[in-house]
Amino acid sequence: MFEIGDKVVYPMHGAGIIEDIEVKEILGEKQQYYILNFPIGGMKVMIPTKKVSDIGMRQVISDTDFNKVVQVLSQHSPIMLDNWNKRYRMNLDKIRSGDIYEVADVVRDLMLRERDKGLSTAERKMLNNARQILISELVLSTSSDEEDIVSIIDKITLNQDGD
Repeated sequence: MFEIGDKVVYPMHGAGIIEDIEVKEILGEKQQYYILNFPIGGMKVMIPTKKVSDIGMRQVISDTDFNKVVQVLSQHSPIMLDNWNKRYRMNLDKIRSGDIYEVADVVRDLMLRERDKGLSTAERKMLNNARQILISELVLSTSSDEEDIVSIIDKITLNQDGD
């Protein structure tokens, strides 16, 4: 169970802060909801408390885990699939997992592919989404500014040698 003020990750959406816990009646059924505020993007979401484990909501990583994310972004990317459809599905599964290290994998791989070969419109959209998810969690875990995190990600991934 999370509490007001907790920093959490909502897979496919990013990191936010639990602003409130409310009981709401929707379609005649009363349920308890977390009111989640996403500082980046300014979105608010209501999440039923009993669905949290099903959707994979979790605490934001600690600031000490930031270095592990930097390591993932810095690692040499394995050879990516040439079949864009398989690559897209594989990356989507990684993002859906809600695991920050998997999301960092997607960001690294797609940024390198964009630099070296270019991306389809769908993959570019996926890259932007994955970057926002990654940035939102790193901002909340380190209390850094969004611009600082973007700069760190860009510096790491754009300075890698291509294949």
